Parts: sequence; structure tokens; C-alpha cells
Amino acid sequence: MTAVADTLLNTLEHCDMVEIDGLHAFEFSLDEDDNLHIECMDGRAAKNWEFTPAQIQAATFDPTLQSWVITGSSGEHRLVCTEAFGGGDDEDDEHEDA
Repeated sequence: MTAVADTLLNTLEHCDMVEIDGLHAFEFSLDEDDNLHIECMDGRAAKNWEFTPAQIQAATFDPTLQSWVITGSSGEHRLVCTEAFGGGDDEDDEHEDA
């Protein structure tokens, strides 16, 4: 979960996955100027968003929906930032210890 004291920039730097307006982004990145670039597919249509550092700084966290509200050139968007998790194969670990 994201703490209210966190900034969106800090959250983005430490998350593995982003969802924007209910769409899972297959690519997101912060460039050297801290502009946020997000790409995803909506059916067969590719969608792209870009947010400036000022827009990222102005984003607000909605604790009820556990998401960030950010306003860009195309209006208001909702971002959900999550961390990836992986399952280890415990059987292989047991065999290595034996």
C-alpha cells in the first residue's frame, strides 16, 4: 500500500507495474527529466500518456481507492502503482540444500 506521505514520483520509482484508468500498462518509464511515459493497449488500439514533473508533483493520493489522481493534457487520470511479486520454487531450494 502507498502511504499518504509518499509522493507519486517516489512511488513510481519503487513500483513494478502501473494501471492507468483501469488499463494495465505494458511499459512505463521516467526519463532523465522525470517526465512519465506510459504505454498500454486498449483492445487493438495503442494508448500513450506523458506527464510532466509538475503534473506528477501535483498528483494527489486517494486513500479510499488506493490510487493517484493525476491531471494531464487529456484530462484527469487514475493511476494504481503496484509491486510485482514472484513465486519461488521451494522444491528446487530444498534440493539445493540437501
